[in-house]
Amino acid sequence: MKIAVYLGSAEGKNPVFRKEAENLGKWIGNSGHTLIYGGSDMGLMGVVADAVLDRGGKVIGIEPEFFVEEEIQHRGITKLIVT
Repeated sequence: MKIAVYLGSAEGKNPVFRKEAENLGKWIGNSGHTLIYGGSDMGLMGVVADAVLDRGGKVIGIEPEFFVEEEIQHRGITKLIVT
């Protein structure tokens, strides 16, 4: 299954947000699903992507070209689609 998740590029003030993003990523990766998300390595987006990748899951990022030009894309994901 491909699961789209869009969330903050910051972690926020409450540490529960990071913990739950990591838990979601672990579940996606452990379940053999693919994450589709905003493509960044920053904030909660990076947390969920890293958790999926750490468990051998696939991660597809969809990111505007100007973010790629600013070099904020996640370099370890399976595939990056630039819009």
